Amino acid sequence: MTRMTWASGDRRGTMSAMTGEDTLSRAFRALSDPTRLRLLALVAAHEGGEACVVDLTAPLALSQPTISHHLKILVGAGLLTRDRRGVWSYYALVPGALGTLGRYLTDADTAWTGRHDAHESSDG
Repeated sequence: MTRMTWASGDRRGTMSAMTGEDTLSRAFRALSDPTRLRLLALVAAHEGGEACVVDLTAPLALSQPTISHHLKILVGAGLLTRDRRGVWSYYALVPGALGTLGRYLTDADTAWTGRHDAHESSDG
């Protein structure tokens, strides 16, 4: 199975194939929270593909500190980038991050299905 990951950090959000399960685990753990899933969708759907915290408080009916906490986790997991512009921070999806997660799941499913099919054919 292919190990895939990406590097979080600055606005560029480049992809990398250096680490593996720790990064993937952090990303899936971040996505396991319904609020963070909603935040990711809101940022992706926002005009220009980026959003500021003030753009996200009303749709979620949460306080700014709570939103900021969740955004920090998504940035740390390599799913969002943060671009500071004066006193404002703008968040955007890391290019390719969700595709990487999807490919990892597809690879895992293919590997499991192949082993499962091989096991069934050896039983029959």
